[in-house]
Amino acid sequence: MKSQEITKRWVDFFVNKGHTAVPSASLVSSDPSLLFTVAGMVPFIPYLTAREEPPYSRATSVQKCIRTGDIEEVGKTARHGTFFQMCGNFSFGDYFKEDAIKFAFELLTTSVDDGGYGLPAERLWVTVYEEDDEAKELWLKNTGIPAERIQRMGKADNYWSTGQPGPAGPCSEIYYDRGPAYGIEGGPLADETRYIEIWNLVFMQYQIENVRSKVDFDIVGELPQKNIDTGLGMERLAMILQGVENMYETDQVRPVIDKAAELSGREYTSAESPEDPHHTDDVRMRVVGDHIRSALMLIADGVAPSNEGRGYVLRRLIRRAVRAMRLLGVEKACLPDLLPASRDAMKGVYPVVETDFARISRIAYAEEKAFLRTIASGTARLEDAVAESKAAGVALSGADAFALHDTYGFPIDLTLEMAEEAGLKVDEAGFRALMLEQRQRAQADAKGKKGGHADLSAYQELLGKGETVFTGYDELEGEAKVRGIVSGGRPVAHASTGDEIELVLNETPFYAEAGGQSADTGLITGDGFVVEVVDVQRPIKGLSVHKAIVREGEIASDALVRAAVDRERRHAAEQAHTGTHIVHAALHQILGPEATQRGSYNKAGYLRFDFAWGEGLSTATRSEIEEVSNIAIRNNFRVDTKVMGLAEAKELGAMALFGENYGSEVRVVEIDGAWSRELCGGTHVANTSLIGSLSLLGEQSVGSGNRRVEAFVGLDAFRHLAAERALVSELTDLLKVPSGQLADRISSTLNKLKAAEKELDRLRKEQLAAAAANLVGTAKDAAGVRVVAHDAGQVGGADDLRNLALDLRNRLGSEASTVAVAGVSNDRPVILIATNEAARAAGVKAGVLVRLAAGILGGGGGGKDDVAQGGGTDAGKVSEALTAVVDAIAKR
Repeated sequence: MKSQEITKRWVDFFVNKGHTAVPSASLVSSDPSLLFTVAGMVPFIPYLTAREEPPYSRATSVQKCIRTGDIEEVGKTARHGTFFQMCGNFSFGDYFKEDAIKFAFELLTTSVDDGGYGLPAERLWVTVYEEDDEAKELWLKNTGIPAERIQRMGKADNYWSTGQPGPAGPCSEIYYDRGPAYGIEGGPLADETRYIEIWNLVFMQYQIENVRSKVDFDIVGELPQKNIDTGLGMERLAMILQGVENMYETDQVRPVIDKAAELSGREYTSAESPEDPHHTDDVRMRVVGDHIRSALMLIADGVAPSNEGRGYVLRRLIRRAVRAMRLLGVEKACLPDLLPASRDAMKGVYPVVETDFARISRIAYAEEKAFLRTIASGTARLEDAVAESKAAGVALSGADAFALHDTYGFPIDLTLEMAEEAGLKVDEAGFRALMLEQRQRAQADAKGKKGGHADLSAYQELLGKGETVFTGYDELEGEAKVRGIVSGGRPVAHASTGDEIELVLNETPFYAEAGGQSADTGLITGDGFVVEVVDVQRPIKGLSVHKAIVREGEIASDALVRAAVDRERRHAAEQAHTGTHIVHAALHQILGPEATQRGSYNKAGYLRFDFAWGEGLSTATRSEIEEVSNIAIRNNFRVDTKVMGLAEAKELGAMALFGENYGSEVRVVEIDGAWSRELCGGTHVANTSLIGSLSLLGEQSVGSGNRRVEAFVGLDAFRHLAAERALVSELTDLLKVPSGQLADRISSTLNKLKAAEKELDRLRKEQLAAAAANLVGTAKDAAGVRVVAHDAGQVGGADDLRNLALDLRNRLGSEASTVAVAGVSNDRPVILIATNEAARAAGVKAGVLVRLAAGILGGGGGGKDDVAQGGGTDAGKVSEALTAVVDAIAKR
């Protein structure tokens, strides 16, 4: 029986029993305490806990779920999967234990022809909570399952609660006996591999308090409304009904395993025992099958790869799948083959994976492509570090793991896996300590910007006098009173000409930097003083701090002032901020809703916008974004601001910046109504035509899965276009062609230049090859090893030196020989060392020698024992580095 038929029968059965069919909720849980929907009952928690009135008394669903807590077990057992489907039936104060038991037994044992699953009753076993005599009696009364196949278990296994005071109750679990080939007799108490759990019935009937642990709490009474919450693992039932060994071989996962086997040329054999020679490969293929399906479903529900939260889980799933394929010998991009196989297996139940596949695949393929680049750059460095650590007999250092993460983007979990495969432990605690130091430095830098390293107690004291009222939405000038002056982190009574101070007012029209919009600047004046405001920050919530310089006179800490924002600068910043919203809307219109904001920065005349996207934008796409943006500007759309409740704003579809914390009331900025609707606390122009124009400067990557566009607006956009027009005019004069032929002429000139460079490169290589024949005769003996140490002078790059070194090594023959050649490329020294097999047997290692030489050159290097490369900054020490290599060989 196919999975689609299993879920259809489930829903049909319970609908016929008076249940409302509820569609699956998203994998992205609405519960703020959960990253994902981890169980079928999660969407019903408000009803089960009586926080909300349920709209129905009976419900049934097939809920998509993700759990990654035991990700390391995936592929190794029959039942551990990251994505699974939980079939559930629920009662909210309607039926209770007896009907729940009767429904479960009926559906499981009714024949296939009559709409059931057709499981033989004699293969079913049941567990009940050790004190739940009622449940046992109901099983005996309603099913005919004999007492010897009903076992009692304790709270750890058969009692449900949220872990908090509130509803709780005993469970009853249904197991299926897979037969003696899978383990010993004796029921679930004896062996949960042979006897596999397929359905859990939760009887939510008690109120608990004083929760001390999962098994230690006080039952204080019965609930006035008793509920039923059950869950059947669809994949586990499919495993039984389809007669396969594990959940990975069911119809929704097996096609991906088959494709992985085809791509790798390895046979999948269903091996379960670690002693089986096929076990390692089979586990890897099962990991691929599971993780590819999970990634498909997560992306379908709007998750995008990132370095935190849900996005990190998705990234890890994709990278583990790609890593498993590499261990199976497939080093090319494999998702273009695997993902369609998963799509075709899942589309019958979830049509969105087919209708939205263009978007899903674009995100997944871009993530794989980025990871393959990461692997290419980081694996060689990791292999060197592992070799050095093993030679020294120590764990891979935290510093090495951190360098791989920080420099190469190598995730720590991949470092741990690869080190484990090499039989080496990693100083994970050292890595975590270095990561913490890095975060603390970043926080210190941010604090330095926001608060100038001032003692926050000074700000807390000022906040005690009241929050700063922001008036800048409605006015750019206004009267105010000084609440306090801070200098050097301490409150002061007054400040004089030349003093750099931090000024707090009771109200201000100055916008403090927030939401990506730069701070206002301007003047604060009063009786006998002029203060220039150069920045405004909020070191603590509710307090605007004006960083300023006293230009004239003396200001007191209780002075009456007039605060005036620089109008032109504010207007230019508003043009940029509204322009950012326009660009965001244009991206949605052209690329789709998955091009969501990842960050932004706006200042006078300039905007920068980061968004989720896995690949570079074509020239045509960039032009289209620019055109859509400028049409919106030309159309003179109204820009409206509304204050409303957060729930209302979300219901309207207002976009929020992921990870941002919002209060119960929010500002919603709309451009032409629903065309652009975002939560935003910044300032904006009144209508889009006031922006003038928008000119995109370019687009680039800012990390895996994220892109950045930059643009000028207003007068800055005009000046940018004028400068480009002047440049085109200058080039047409210089090249003597009309502007329409300029691109062709420049392309032709560049092609000629490349051809000339290629010819120069050929001649240079010929000269090096000719020199190699003469250099063989310069070989010197260093304690039984022939050594050629040569300074090649100016070279085209490291490839030139590599070719020369390998050529020389071949010419020196089988006698123990080592070649060290160095040169200068782009004003930086490069050294390459190559050893033959006899030299390595004599204890000469290229990687060790190149690190010695590179240290003298003021840099670093690495590689393997046969070939290694390094470089530095001091080209004047090439001769010294080569001499050190020869001496080290002689003294080994």
